Amino acid sequence: MTPATGALQDGTDVAVPQSLGELFLAFNRLALQGFGGVLPVAQRELVERRNWLTKDQFVEMLAISQVLPGPNVVNLALMFGDRSFGTRGAMAALGGMLMAPMVIVLALTALYVRFDQYPMVTGALRGMGAVAAGLILSTGLKLLGTLRRNAMGLPICLGFGALTLIGTAWLRIPLVWVIAGLGSVAIVVAWWRLKAAR
Repeated sequence: MTPATGALQDGTDVAVPQSLGELFLAFNRLALQGFGGVLPVAQRELVERRNWLTKDQFVEMLAISQVLPGPNVVNLALMFGDRSFGTRGAMAALGGMLMAPMVIVLALTALYVRFDQYPMVTGALRGMGAVAAGLILSTGLKLLGTLRRNAMGLPICLGFGALTLIGTAWLRIPLVWVIAGLGSVAIVVAWWRLKAAR
């Protein structure tokens, strides 16, 4: 994709950031809205509001960002920024993601250290955790439809999702081993299904 055309190699027509400043401000806005989890906001901002990515493209970039070390949405910002404007775009998106939230987190940390003994503060933090879980679940449900177009098909994708949940949440297998094991199997299954479809 180039900033001038907005057309991807596969012919998909999407809007594009017009400048590094627009890219920086978009990711800054995204980060400032993401209390408890930025992923739902990223999907809304990049796919629904700005139309910079299709749902399928968002899911593909998110999948890659989840297997890389580091925070998912930071990886997504770096990939999208690089895709839009190269290294300068990656730095602009990263700066937008991190600058204002870093200042806010440092200020809130100072306040928390001072007021953490109050039950109201503890209760508020527990409530925020529940809201964050709901936001992530909502985003997952919104993106579920893209799995129908996945090479493996919806039932197999849901099976891998269930196995991932069982492995990490109930069996407490470290995430790196779940990704290495199930990810490797998923790659083989997708390759086999794509080869059979030709």
